[in-house]
Amino acid sequence: MLGLSTVAVVAALALTGCGGSGGGGGDAGGAVTLKLVAADYGEKESNSSRGYWNGVAAAFTAANPGIKVDVQVVNWNDIDKQVRTMIQSGNMPDVLQTGGYADKVADDLLYKAEDVLSPDTRANLIGTFADAGKVDGVQYGIPFVSSARAFFYNKALFQQAGIAKPPATWEEVRKDAELIKAKVPGVTPYALPLGPEEAQGESMIWELGNGGGPTGKDGKYSIDSQANIDTFGWLKGNLVEPGLSYANPASTDRKTAFADFAAGKAAMLNGHPSLIQMAKDGKVDYGVAPIPGKTGPLASTLGVADWTMAFKKNGHREQIRKFLDFAYAKENTLKFDETYNLMPVTQDTLREMTASGRHPDLEPFFALLPQASFYPLGDTSWDAVSAELKKSIGTAVAGDPAKVLGDLQKKARDAAANK
Repeated sequence: MLGLSTVAVVAALALTGCGGSGGGGGDAGGAVTLKLVAADYGEKESNSSRGYWNGVAAAFTAANPGIKVDVQVVNWNDIDKQVRTMIQSGNMPDVLQTGGYADKVADDLLYKAEDVLSPDTRANLIGTFADAGKVDGVQYGIPFVSSARAFFYNKALFQQAGIAKPPATWEEVRKDAELIKAKVPGVTPYALPLGPEEAQGESMIWELGNGGGPTGKDGKYSIDSQANIDTFGWLKGNLVEPGLSYANPASTDRKTAFADFAAGKAAMLNGHPSLIQMAKDGKVDYGVAPIPGKTGPLASTLGVADWTMAFKKNGHREQIRKFLDFAYAKENTLKFDETYNLMPVTQDTLREMTASGRHPDLEPFFALLPQASFYPLGDTSWDAVSAELKKSIGTAVAGDPAKVLGDLQKKARDAAANK
């Protein structure tokens, strides 16, 4: 199923390579070049985030002729690996926008948020998200977008199968999936994406439905808890083996599941707000409902925030601060959130989106977010653990759930011990 500033435009100011510009990134003539690496939220080339960031970079340089921004946009499947390679080679970005930040804090790579955001920009962040960006009480992660997960279903396919309402329990999901398989051939009844794009998200949603999750009440990893093992056993025996979902969920990414739903080829799945526009473009008559749990709808759905962070290696603190204040201006954050139907993390953009009347489709998600459960983002081992979950947790619905989750728990325990 995740910035801000009341300053809309930073006054033009030509900067030289001195004054906060340590390290590389300087051009002939004294200009500074900031390297920005960002994840791609687009589902196709025509709506790639590259267009958005190129526009922000061009507008920023026009207002700040002494600072250029080199934009690199990477798809979600590859960004973690590419960033690791950059860090290992010492070729770090100045600004990174991606899904996690805490492992970089553990390696002492990042500026504190207060060092690279103006007071106005920091004050404009929604407090709960700013707090989620903290490690040991200090904020390093700067929230970029937020989202919550909800249950999407194809009303037309449900009607063809004789189903009157969306399911509220796992058992109802199974029964509805059986009806769809029997009465609407060629459709995937439930799209279960446990491939490397976002397996940690889909798995956590199902775990929450059985009182589980990646961590226990003590905050320690509990990937192989009995509740989680039972959850994957249920998925294996009730959706995957009976052919009510994809044949190999471990190799099926969220992008595929979303595309199938938007093409009318999948009847139900867990989705985030970006799926709304895709469904509309595909002329799918869809509905949104609370996510089914084992005994009833989830009381707390999965909430996700994606993050911006600033690296210290090249210096450039003042130039980064100017860029982030510019990038987090309402006109920019609003454009990004509306382009991808995501929810804001800044107060002025949230006010604009809730008051404009342009986003009735997002109202169910706005209502879900305050009760959302989040990944253990402040744990500096989480990014490493999340990467392992992405790689292999999907195999738990094909093999032995206890063994797969047990192996992941050991890796998580080792990562936590070495953080």
